Amino acid sequence: MTDRKLTPIVEGYTFLEGPRWHDGRLWVSDFYTHQVIAVTPEGDVEKIATVPQQPSGLGWLPDGALLVVSMRDRKLLRLERGELVEHADLSSLTSGHVNDMVVDEQGRAYVGNFGFDLMGGAPFRTTTLVRVDPDGKASIAAKDVMFPNGSVITPDGSTLIVDETFGNRISAFDIAPDGSLGPRRDWANFGALPDTDSVDELVAASAIGPDGNSLDAEGALWVADALNNRVVRVAEGGQILEEISTGDDGVFACMLGGNDGRTLFLCVAPNFDETERSTTRLGRLLATTVDVPHAGTP
Repeated sequence: MTDRKLTPIVEGYTFLEGPRWHDGRLWVSDFYTHQVIAVTPEGDVEKIATVPQQPSGLGWLPDGALLVVSMRDRKLLRLERGELVEHADLSSLTSGHVNDMVVDEQGRAYVGNFGFDLMGGAPFRTTTLVRVDPDGKASIAAKDVMFPNGSVITPDGSTLIVDETFGNRISAFDIAPDGSLGPRRDWANFGALPDTDSVDELVAASAIGPDGNSLDAEGALWVADALNNRVVRVAEGGQILEEISTGDDGVFACMLGGNDGRTLFLCVAPNFDETERSTTRLGRLLATTVDVPHAGTP
C-alpha cells in the first residue's frame, strides 16, 4: 500500500462520477443533484448543466460540444448554446441505466450501461456496449459485457479498454477505422467467476470491482476498485503495481489531470447505495500526486 497524501478538493456532493480533465479543469457529474460541474485544482466550482434524469459519463465532440450521459432515460445529450439537446436515444440498445463512456478524437462515443436494475436488486445480466457516431447514429459495438464501466482509448487510437465491474476483469477491443470493435480479449483478468446471476455471489468471488479508470504514459491503468476502498495501478496482464487506500470511503472513479498530468483525482463516497447517497452530501473529490503522467483518451 503506497502512502500518498490525499487532499480534499471539493465536498458536500451526493455521488461524483465520470471525471474528465478538460481545458484546465476537472469536469464531473453529481448523480443525485443532477449537476455537471467543472472544478479547478484549487476547488473553485462552476455549474455547467442540469441533467434531470441523472448525469454520468462526459466527453467532447471535435467541435468542442459537450456530450453528457442521461442515465435514467438512457439518452446521450449534447450541450448547445447552454441548452441540452438529444444527441442519441439508446433505450432500444440497452437494458439498464446508461453509465460511463469515452469519446474518441473523431467524436464517436462508446457508452456502457448497467444491463439490469442494480439498485432494485434484480438478477445480474450481461449487456451491450453502444457506439454513437458523431451524427447521433447509435449501434451495438459489443455484446455480453459484464457491467461495462470506465473506458479509455490508447494514444494511437487503436484500442478501447473497458472495466467490467462485475466481471473481475478489464477488457480490450481493437478499434477498426470505421469505429467498429474487434472481439473482446482480456486486458487483465483477476480470476474466474461462478456461473451465477447473483450479484452478491459475483462480488464475493471478485478480487476487484473495476469502476472508473485512467491511462498513464507507461501503459498502466489507474482503476477505482469499487469493492475494496482503494485505487490501484494495474499493468496489462493484471499485475498490481501500486495501491492507494481511501480509508473508510469507497472510490468509484478516477482521472489523471493537472497541468503536468500527474494529479490523480478520486471520486469518493461511503458507498454506492442509492437511498443513502441521494439523501446525504458525503460525496467528495480528492487528489494526490503520482509519478507517471496521463496518456490516451479521455
